[in-house]
Amino acid sequence: LIQGAACVALTFSSSLESAVRLSKHPYTALLVIPTGIGAAMGGYAGDALPIARAFSGVAERIVTHPNVLNGAMMYWPSDSFFYTEGYALDELAAGRLGLRPVTSHRVGLLLDAAIEPELRLRHLQAADAARATLGVIVSAYTVTDEPLDVEIQMSPAGASWGTLQKPHVLLQSARRLAEAGCTAIAVVARFPDDENEEMLANYRAGVGVDAIAGAEAIISHLITKELRLPCAHAPALSPIDLDPELSPRACAEELGHTFLPCVLVNLAMAPQLLNGTEPPQAGDLWRCEIDAMVIPVSACGGAAMLSLLDSDALIIAVEENECALDVRPESLELEQRVVIVRSYMEA
Repeated sequence: LIQGAACVALTFSSSLESAVRLSKHPYTALLVIPTGIGAAMGGYAGDALPIARAFSGVAERIVTHPNVLNGAMMYWPSDSFFYTEGYALDELAAGRLGLRPVTSHRVGLLLDAAIEPELRLRHLQAADAARATLGVIVSAYTVTDEPLDVEIQMSPAGASWGTLQKPHVLLQSARRLAEAGCTAIAVVARFPDDENEEMLANYRAGVGVDAIAGAEAIISHLITKELRLPCAHAPALSPIDLDPELSPRACAEELGHTFLPCVLVNLAMAPQLLNGTEPPQAGDLWRCEIDAMVIPVSACGGAAMLSLLDSDALIIAVEENECALDVRPESLELEQRVVIVRSYMEA
């Protein structure tokens, strides 16, 4: 309400009324922006970070995933952020997994054998820089026994996806790091350079879809599911020519030779994944403590949202974050369960 305006009575929908309640735990919100769907906010490295930062002003715990918090060379650590891989976030919403804040992790670095020697050295130096300047504990690294052979594709709807030809090679290397005492895993896979030129030009202009994001998600999902360890991925790509017209949204991705710094910093503070057998501790987070979830309005078919439909959590869908998908609340007959708002500020 602005200067001189009269007080206005607010009318809440039934779902909003049920969400307004007293709570004995810190207010907890899930912030989900799926990767590889061309989201207007969250479609580029780190461009959803301002949303997460704003949310931390009203929620005490923000559970979100690498697509929101990873900004390549840019990052914004916060005690409010629970950096949670997408598969683990889905499992949290389903009640099959819990989160426990930690002081730090012993991060293991997993490098694809397909990465060229010079590019591999760049990533090892990024890890050394994180250790020397930020105190991140990067305790071990390994190179896969064979190239992982990542392939990228686009769906008819315009979302990106991909395949990993040698998942067993990835898991073998991840297990080596876990056996060496690593409690979180950063993966760097070599991605193909033969991306469609028109698609790349659109992306650099700020109007395209991240062609590699879908395949990245497969890699981190697999390790998280099989090893129950926090995991995130940074692609290894050849440098491309300088573009004076580069969109500000794409700038973070072209600052340096690697996307690794944000992954190492965020994994260092990622919560431990709980299976329910551990003795409980103060600060543990489970499904019953999720107060709200915020998603793009046309990306309402995700596993986490569907899992929370029968909970007390307030589910908010944001119209301004348009994307390539078209799964709206009304198409799922959820108009009475999901609160639709115009903007993240309104959310």
